[in-house]
Amino acid sequence: MAKAQSVYFCSACGFESPRWLGRCPQCQAWNSFDERPFAVAPRGARAKPTLAQSAAPLPLHEIGSGGVTRLQMGMPEFDAVLGGGTVPGSLTLVGGPPGAGKSTLMLQIAARLAHNGEVVYVCGEESAAQVKLRADRTLPSGTTPALLVYPETNLRAVLNRLERRRPLALVIDSIQTVWLPESEAYAGSITQIRDCTQALMEYSKRTGCATFIVGHVTKDGAIAGPRLLEHLVDTVLYFEGETNGEYRILRAYKNRFGSVDEICVFSMHDSGLREVSNPSELFAGARTQRPSGSCVVASIVGSRPVLIEVQALVGETSYGTPRRLANNLDQQRLAMILAVLERRAGFLLGTHDVYASVAGGLRVSEPAADLGIALAIASSFRNAAVPSQIAVFGELGLSGEVRAVGGAERREAEARKLGYSHVISPANTGDILAAIQTCLG
Repeated sequence: MAKAQSVYFCSACGFESPRWLGRCPQCQAWNSFDERPFAVAPRGARAKPTLAQSAAPLPLHEIGSGGVTRLQMGMPEFDAVLGGGTVPGSLTLVGGPPGAGKSTLMLQIAARLAHNGEVVYVCGEESAAQVKLRADRTLPSGTTPALLVYPETNLRAVLNRLERRRPLALVIDSIQTVWLPESEAYAGSITQIRDCTQALMEYSKRTGCATFIVGHVTKDGAIAGPRLLEHLVDTVLYFEGETNGEYRILRAYKNRFGSVDEICVFSMHDSGLREVSNPSELFAGARTQRPSGSCVVASIVGSRPVLIEVQALVGETSYGTPRRLANNLDQQRLAMILAVLERRAGFLLGTHDVYASVAGGLRVSEPAADLGIALAIASSFRNAAVPSQIAVFGELGLSGEVRAVGGAERREAEARKLGYSHVISPANTGDILAAIQTCLG
């Protein structure tokens, strides 16, 4: 007879141990070990081999590449982030800080998809009456009856009922509130989040239901739950930037059906979220005479060119060590640009505080913004404004040269389209000194 034993496993990464440990040696998580019983066959017993029935492996050239029919939601910017629309059977995770608009966006998407078929909105955080109040405020009066609201947190009961209905799409708001009876953990724990996501993935792939999952974030800004959660889903969307303003930026960090790092900009109104069709006008600001320390950069976010405004402020330090602060920029890249300006351009910044930021809340990490950051710092240091008709882009080398970047034609075309008559790029600028001389004289 088999003997029952127990093994302890880390609920964060799955590491197994024969005894309980306070800290996981693999992922360094504290108090994450749970006990799991298993049966051990008695000594001398020989297991009978079993044959599993499965499909035979196929050569790659014999596998058909049938086209995927995407579901359009009538929101061009959001469809572009997903790669042209949502794919039946896909699993999409939407995360963001509290108040970013996750539930509002999911309700608007569910209402639009309901015009093509039945959509179920599972609200684990709110009652049906609360969802109705938000729908009256954000959705048009002629909402289709195919949108069903299901206030339930038992995920097994939800999936059992959906087996008979087979909806077109499913929204889970949120994954931290649902639970499975067969999983011995409390709702919102790492084990429950992992098991619930696996159950939703199995249901979506088997039935072809497009599933959207709303996820909470931790105090560090990461999506709450195990890292396995982001590996299981097909697409990860995240609201970034400040949530107390009018605009919301939704970025795709993972997409198995399209390109990554695509963004969609929404403006928050009393009637819900509205798409911003031209983000360049938002991030670049009005084309008026700007003060010193401001420069417009032709950047590429995902696959689309976007104009952004880089701002810098340079002032004499009041302490022994000058401060270097970067907002929505890479701190290490800012330090490198300051070193190039000191060594190659002769700017004595060792006794000055330097603050750099990207206006509008968009985070920029590509090297093509180096030239714009350097010109904004030089403009603030000299107290001389960059002309309003100039846009720039280019990577800055350690020797002071301006290096070529990808997508130069698209960057320049976007700047010309918005009325910038002169574009400083690696094609017409050799080094940082020539760029400073052109912009600041």
